[in-house]
Amino acid sequence: MKNESTSASNADANFLFGGGEMGARMREFDWSQTSLGATQHWPQSLKTAVRIMLTSRQPMFVWWGDELINLYNDPYKAIIGGKHPQALGQPASHVWREIWEQVGPRAESAMLKNEGTYDEALLLIMERNGYPEETYYTFSYSPVPNDEGETGGIICANTDDTQRIIGERQLNLLRELATRTADARTFDQACSLSVSCLETNPYDFPFAMIYLVEPDQQQLFLAGTCRIQPNHKAAPQTAALDSDAVWPFGEVMATHQTKLVDILAGDFGSLPCGIWERYLQRASPTPHQAVAIPIAPSRETGKAAILIAGLNPFRLFDDNYRGFMELVAAQIAASIANAQAYEQERKRAEALAQIDRAKTIFFSNISHEFRTPLTLMLGPLEDILADGGSLLPSNEQEQLKMVQRNGLRLLKLVNSLLDFSRIEAGRVQASYEPTDLASFTAELASVFRSAIERAGMQLSVNCPPLPASVYVDRQMWEKIVLNLLSNAFKFTLAGKIVVNLQWVENKEVGTRGGG
Repeated sequence: MKNESTSASNADANFLFGGGEMGARMREFDWSQTSLGATQHWPQSLKTAVRIMLTSRQPMFVWWGDELINLYNDPYKAIIGGKHPQALGQPASHVWREIWEQVGPRAESAMLKNEGTYDEALLLIMERNGYPEETYYTFSYSPVPNDEGETGGIICANTDDTQRIIGERQLNLLRELATRTADARTFDQACSLSVSCLETNPYDFPFAMIYLVEPDQQQLFLAGTCRIQPNHKAAPQTAALDSDAVWPFGEVMATHQTKLVDILAGDFGSLPCGIWERYLQRASPTPHQAVAIPIAPSRETGKAAILIAGLNPFRLFDDNYRGFMELVAAQIAASIANAQAYEQERKRAEALAQIDRAKTIFFSNISHEFRTPLTLMLGPLEDILADGGSLLPSNEQEQLKMVQRNGLRLLKLVNSLLDFSRIEAGRVQASYEPTDLASFTAELASVFRSAIERAGMQLSVNCPPLPASVYVDRQMWEKIVLNLLSNAFKFTLAGKIVVNLQWVENKEVGTRGGG
């Protein structure tokens, strides 16, 4: 569309000077073959708009005349993609036929109503590089008057928001996965929470399934689905790791590599398309694709799995898309491993609790077994001492009394063991009664006096009268005092053992033993 005469006729078009490649192309273009005519006949307003466009570093275009003839600058080449350079001088409705349903009414508003438009991060499915792709643009159509004062065309500045929008939604999904799966306590919960997070991103995950691998590494079972029914042909409840499976499970598990799968028409019938269903109806046909990603265990106790995910039909499965998918799989792997760790810890706790319960039952049973022979032994002994003890020589009476004392002591120990088992079983019940705690404590402490003095030490009991009776379980209090004194006696080699009992702030009673 260029020739020497055209180049010469446009040589005096100063408004086209500069502008890089597009300035040169516009100077050489035969505009007389378009509805705009030769550049020397262009209205001054068009020349001014084109000059502004060519000198701008912002992606810009000008559409002019009834046909909205397309002119654009160098930065706009990245937006128009593979349509360059053929798009120059063509009607905008031909250049952007795949999105004209969306942008046409906006252009009409500017041209016919002299009203500007503004759109922020508008989703446009463009087909500029041989395939339809998801894009987002912020742009404004501003009417430009011609020399007669009517609207002659449109000037538009564009901002490409595609990478920002896609990056934000991917980060949101990864954040949601990390947050919502943190509380997963079982495999089922981890998988269920994971697929529910994938539900929030219908752009990058038109459908998805998670398959957990059985320990024998031969069978998989469906653990969660996203936008696809569990009984769907593409989502069997169980699958085998062989070549006949509906998805390449065996290859993925063997290679531990992500596998891209082309889904041919008729393989599975109708598959969910997420948010893209209405766009697919009018887009050029493209093969649907899915990806199978190994979810490796993040620790030795983790459970292996495979994520099957349908791919966005309007994005190439490039390194960025692959990296995002593998980050999602890694987060799911972490949630499954954490859930398993929690479940194993719970099982360990239950096992320990079971052992503890068995120990409590053992102590309770053995205590009862000890009490029976002790009771049978102490009964006749008490009868001998009560009825005929005076007939026995004094040394034998002392020996029998010593047996009785130690038998009673052993019975108290057995009762303490039984009380301990009851406490652990949560069945102990205190029996409170008003008690002169000072005299009761002094009486208990005096039991140790002879033993302490025989060991060459002193026992000091300081239990002044209290202002009121204290409600205590006398048996429990006895155990406390005797245990304190027993420990003091055991670990004190010389000096004095002191027992103090005092009223503290009218609220509590305290004891102190020391040596």
